Amino acid sequence: MIKENLLDILGNIPPTVTLVAVSKTKPINLLQEAYDAGQRHFGENRCDELAEKQKALPADIHWHMIGHLQSKKVKSIAAFVHLIHSVDSFGLLQEINKQALKHQRVIDCLLQFHIAVEETKYGFSEEEAVLLLNSTEFKSLANIRIVGVMGMATFTSDQRQVADEFCNLRKIFERIKDAHFNCNSNFKEISMGMSGDYQAAIQQGSTMIRVGSSIFGERVRL
Repeated sequence: MIKENLLDILGNIPPTVTLVAVSKTKPINLLQEAYDAGQRHFGENRCDELAEKQKALPADIHWHMIGHLQSKKVKSIAAFVHLIHSVDSFGLLQEINKQALKHQRVIDCLLQFHIAVEETKYGFSEEEAVLLLNSTEFKSLANIRIVGVMGMATFTSDQRQVADEFCNLRKIFERIKDAHFNCNSNFKEISMGMSGDYQAAIQQGSTMIRVGSSIFGERVRL
């Protein structure tokens, strides 16, 4: 079933879009099944679970940290994490930089933006992000690399609202790229879209979708 679900999703998204299999709370055997079907990008929202699974599964998996990240937890994933989607503060960036330096690597990160109406979701405002990117302190961080943006739409059945929020994130990406990363080919990712709304996200420019239940549970037909 997992292989069929993966093939179904991959057959309905552009080859330029990266599928991140959201494997939080799922047992190792299901992740191995997805791996055996060809999946290499997996996303977790808890550092402890991410570190445990990284030890138990093949070394060529690209591990994505997609959940809210506390600074004190960064050290547990700094040696291997492929991409941190959920950077929502300068303090967190400083800690990621510190831990990356210890492992003599550069960690790729996405700036998370608050695009939903729900106050419980995390993320920068565009104004906060611009202040960060213009700061001398940010420019001194040599062991992190900002490669794009991430956001989560409002949990609602109003598809127009969801599309508008995704469109807003794409426009934020474009403005930030023009102003701060215009000559940087690494700044190219827009991580948005989950099981229930990834097609809408792709239509608005998503380059990376985070899909869990449509792979490991019942398929959500769009």
